[in-house]
Amino acid sequence: MARAGNLYELPEHLPVPEDDGACDHLPGLRVPSIPLPSTAGSTVDLSALPGTTVVYCYPRTGRPGEPLPAGWDEIPGARGCTAQSCAFRDHYQELQALGARVYGLSTQDTAYQREAVERLRLPFELLSDADLRFAQALRLPTFTVEGMRLIKRLTLVIEDGQIVKVFYPVFPPQQNPEDVIAWLSGRQA
Repeated sequence: MARAGNLYELPEHLPVPEDDGACDHLPGLRVPSIPLPSTAGSTVDLSALPGTTVVYCYPRTGRPGEPLPAGWDEIPGARGCTAQSCAFRDHYQELQALGARVYGLSTQDTAYQREAVERLRLPFELLSDADLRFAQALRLPTFTVEGMRLIKRLTLVIEDGQIVKVFYPVFPPQQNPEDVIAWLSGRQA
């Protein structure tokens, strides 16, 4: 396993993910009714939420001092989950002002995610798709490393239960909230 280093900053020369078309089928789809465990101690059914919901899907957050999976930095788009989460935290009020609620989603369990919410002071909930039911129902792109099946980094904009915009691939991860804000702002103009 590689050393985690600074989880808040991305190392230089990371491989840039390419659009492989794995999300081309998503715009226009209805989100399936799959209640997901939340770090707030409840479940969230993304299909039932009114208005605009932004769901950024990420492979996994690391923890300071814990090693990253072997070869993590060589997997295009894998590195940057903490940086992306912190960027959504820092732009959270702007997203709220545009009428959007925000969730992060990964395959990590809720207890692991809860530690990240507290450590990173995230003002929004993280959702767990540990059994991959949501990812499989939407046919989200995944990859496997060290026996873990993880969701590739992508962001869904959902309007009244329907996917209206997909950001994929997402790179650099910390730029994603600004791209979402620009898209939402343009839509409202």
